[in-house]
Amino acid sequence: GMSMNVPVCALGGSIATPASGLRANVVEVKSFEELESLGEEKVKGKFVFFNRPMPANLINTFEAYSKTVNQRSQGAARAAKLGAVGVLVRSMNLRLDDFPHTGNMSYGDLPNSMRIPAAAISTNGAQLLSSMLSLNNKLNFYLKLDCKNFPDVPSFNVVGEIKGSEFPEQIIVVGGHLDSWDLGDGSHDDGAGIVQSMEVLRLFKEMNYKPKRTVRVVLYMNEENGLRGGSGYAQYAKENQENHIFALESDAGGFSPRGFVFEATGEQFEKIIQWKSYFEPYYADRFELGGSGADIGPLRDGKIVLSGLRPDSQRYFDFHHAANDTFDAINKRELELGAAAMTSLVYLVDQYGF
Repeated sequence: GMSMNVPVCALGGSIATPASGLRANVVEVKSFEELESLGEEKVKGKFVFFNRPMPANLINTFEAYSKTVNQRSQGAARAAKLGAVGVLVRSMNLRLDDFPHTGNMSYGDLPNSMRIPAAAISTNGAQLLSSMLSLNNKLNFYLKLDCKNFPDVPSFNVVGEIKGSEFPEQIIVVGGHLDSWDLGDGSHDDGAGIVQSMEVLRLFKEMNYKPKRTVRVVLYMNEENGLRGGSGYAQYAKENQENHIFALESDAGGFSPRGFVFEATGEQFEKIIQWKSYFEPYYADRFELGGSGADIGPLRDGKIVLSGLRPDSQRYFDFHHAANDTFDAINKRELELGAAAMTSLVYLVDQYGF
């Protein structure tokens, strides 16, 4: 019969297929509930195709991502328990294109013998597969992956700072993560955050501004599949009894800044909200309470204020974890505006503390 190719990529942590590949029928589901209702009888020996799209009716695309990403992270473990031979997951991408998007997945406590290969399929590929299945639910899908899992190796965070002139023991941290998934070069995730964090120190030096408090840039390693850089840094801070008053992370792409999200007490947020008007002329004045960032999360102690830069999110998932997340996808002006907003916020924290 006729065969057609669709773009796929392995998910992070997937096992390989047998060397000769895997060929099987496909069952399409939109949710774990639908998968469970099919049961082992209809799933065993087949690929499970998770095809729940990111909802397009949410203005915050990170919220849309959070409503669909469990297919990628837990889909293989769920399908394996019902006897599936592999999983295909619709890429976490709002637009229709030919780029598969990778990302982390977990087998949970599944023994090695029960683990099954897991791949992402591009959104166009998912649309095609779904329409082909509606015409012929007995079609065969062929998948070949040659992934390997290697033991961990030591890796390193990169740290630079300007010592505070008045309160050097009070530390302000700014950072992003150095590692990226393998398909692109990680320019938005998170090259942008790395460059913006370094730019905070560079702008202070260019302005000849001497911060009162220590401003430290931490470029974290291993955010994508373990968070060891963020955890290791927090451990270091604790062991050295360092006093961190504020941490700011940029890990949401290099697009135009729209504001910041904060993890803070009511009293701390009252102070922060007074600075909002300074950001209004630059359309970067959305100051909200909410989750800040993965790498700075381990510093959370109930006292430190944590914050994340929130750029416009509409295009972020066009590039996230895909082969097109490359340097040419970055707009210099938007990147600089984000860095300027971060520098302004760090300046205000440095001047007024908490």
